[in-house]
Amino acid sequence: MDWVHSWKKTLFLLLEDIPVHLRPRIASISTDGTSATTIIIDSTTGEPLWRPVLYNESCPDALPVVKSIAPANHTVCSASSTLCKLVSWWNSDDSKKESAVLMHQADWLSWLLHGKLGVSDYNNALKVGYDPELESYPPWLLSQPYSQVLPSVEAPGTSTGYLKEDVRTQFGFPKDCVVCTGTTDSIAAFLAARATQTGKAVTSLGSTLAIKLLSTSRIEDARFGVYSHRLDDKWLVGGASNTGGAVLRQLFTDEQLVKLSEQINPMEVSPLDYYPLQAVGERFPVADPKMVPRLHPRPESDVEYLHGILESIARIEAKAYSLLKDLGATQVEEVFTAGGGSKNEKWTEDT
Repeated sequence: MDWVHSWKKTLFLLLEDIPVHLRPRIASISTDGTSATTIIIDSTTGEPLWRPVLYNESCPDALPVVKSIAPANHTVCSASSTLCKLVSWWNSDDSKKESAVLMHQADWLSWLLHGKLGVSDYNNALKVGYDPELESYPPWLLSQPYSQVLPSVEAPGTSTGYLKEDVRTQFGFPKDCVVCTGTTDSIAAFLAARATQTGKAVTSLGSTLAIKLLSTSRIEDARFGVYSHRLDDKWLVGGASNTGGAVLRQLFTDEQLVKLSEQINPMEVSPLDYYPLQAVGERFPVADPKMVPRLHPRPESDVEYLHGILESIARIEAKAYSLLKDLGATQVEEVFTAGGGSKNEKWTEDT
């Protein structure tokens, strides 16, 4: 899969989808992307020096190195963290490192619009080690040789520069349209839900299951894959599980999901106990890169099978919120559902 080409194509298709009569009124543009999706770019050419490493990919080879320099249970002490991906590249790639710059998916998409390499936001930069509370990279990270690759970091929504002339004229945006630093996909979902009070939470069920809870307390614990994003003067506490819609897509077509879901009785408890994963490895609420998917036994009835999977995903969600409470986060008062899974009534009834 050519991810770089796919992302660029999708971005420009989205810009084309903006109604022509509204484009002259667009004052600013910002992008979101999957947290910890990492690209190493040659700053002199803008070309990737390494293939993009996706948010759910792990670099276990780098984990011992990262654990040796970072505080215990820090967010970066996970094989899927951005820092592990950076260290893995640094130790294995022979390309020119003096011109390299690390970018997250949202950073790279924004670069296509404003043309300035090496600018990120403190939501995306969290998993590479940036401290949003101190608004700086910590000394233990800056002392490493690969710190030269780290991007500069601004608050999400900070103006980076005007839209590039060729992009502006292609789509008919105004001359003073600016591009702002972005955020992660699950934070964008949280903001879209307008959950502004502490105790409000958003579960995003897309290809994976992401949870965000607005809390007065900052919680970080890599043992469970828990981390906190800064949101003004509060914290979005949560994590992302590898369970989710991608597992369902492996087993059923969209048409089957619709028809089978209609036959599920959410008032009945399924006797099936699964841990639905696409592949080996879980990030949250258990950080276990060796966890094996559990999708058997499979009953003869596909309705019963889907019911069991949906309930199992719901149990993982419940375990996640219970864990956040145990770790000291604000008590959950209300949960909103976002992502493709929110369209499935049986899923929302199960949760």
